[in-house]
Amino acid sequence: MNGIYLLKCICDETRFEILEMLQKKSELCVNDFVEQMEKDQPLISHHLKTLKKCGIVKSREEGKKSMYSISSNELSELLTNVTKASKKIPVLCSDDNCC
Repeated sequence: MNGIYLLKCICDETRFEILEMLQKKSELCVNDFVEQMEKDQPLISHHLKTLKKCGIVKSREEGKKSMYSISSNELSELLTNVTKASKKIPVLCSDDNCC
């Protein structure tokens, strides 16, 4: 996967929120996302499918539930760094020099 495709896949606000949740808890099911994000199940399932297709998350079956997690330690570290950087951006762009 090239970097531009990865960033395009995670740049959606809902997908990024899903990934932030998976950073805090290593494995969650669709219902966990629905409850915590207060969004409809079909929307969450769509975004999880997209993240899985991109190779960012993986799933495993546990009874009738699918449990989702970030697919690798390397991606988890990258997402941690992206999250840290994103929190600095408003600070970096707070002066009048930004576009």
